[in-house]
Amino acid sequence: MSDKSASDIPISDTSEFGNTLPNKASSFKDGIWDSLPIAIGYIPISFAFGLSATKLGFTPIEAIFFSCVIYAGASQFVITALLSAGMSLWFSALTVMAMDIRHILYGPALRYRIKQKLSEKKTVIWAFGLTDEVFAAATTKLIKDQRSWSENWMVAIAICSWLSWVLGTVAGAILGNGYLSSYPAIEAAMIFMLPALFLSFLLASFKRENTYCSIAALLGALMGITFFSIPIAILAGIISGCLAALLQTKNA
Repeated sequence: MSDKSASDIPISDTSEFGNTLPNKASSFKDGIWDSLPIAIGYIPISFAFGLSATKLGFTPIEAIFFSCVIYAGASQFVITALLSAGMSLWFSALTVMAMDIRHILYGPALRYRIKQKLSEKKTVIWAFGLTDEVFAAATTKLIKDQRSWSENWMVAIAICSWLSWVLGTVAGAILGNGYLSSYPAIEAAMIFMLPALFLSFLLASFKRENTYCSIAALLGALMGITFFSIPIAILAGIISGCLAALLQTKNA
């Protein structure tokens, strides 16, 4: 039997008692490092958005405003396409809200794993920046990597990710405002990122359990574009996919 008392055991030596001390709280610096993979992925997509928005007739300031305030990734491509096609602001906003309604669940899902008391000011910051990628990164660090929660850490991830999206939009909006006219191949490649982005989403959804939802969404979009217009097709695809998901869950 060991003659050491509990007070004599070093912090790193807790195996005798079968437990471990809690990890040190993650810092703001840790959040910056954890946001780098997100930033690397955001910059080319946001660059393509800035380029696409200016090609659709929006000014660079308007394109940057979309990224600063809406900050909704693929939905920004959709709302600029709808507005440029002559759809009303209210219809465009409702369509984007329908696309992003899943974000309502991110906050409660993350809050469930937070035991500390939250600061209202800091919560507003990281809640605004709680995109798909930020939510995935935060939950992965908390669950898989056993990273301890800290609001400074979460604020750093949210702010750095948002800044990378805005900076990419600034670059795309400025260069797309006539600066890339001498490089048509580069311009065409960047514009193609929009359909490539949605194609990647479509291919990712074709899993066995999502087959009915994907088919229903495609049929709804096809009916909408055949009999009405592209904006109606987007909304019809969203509604059809959601209804198919509800029916599939009910019958499961």
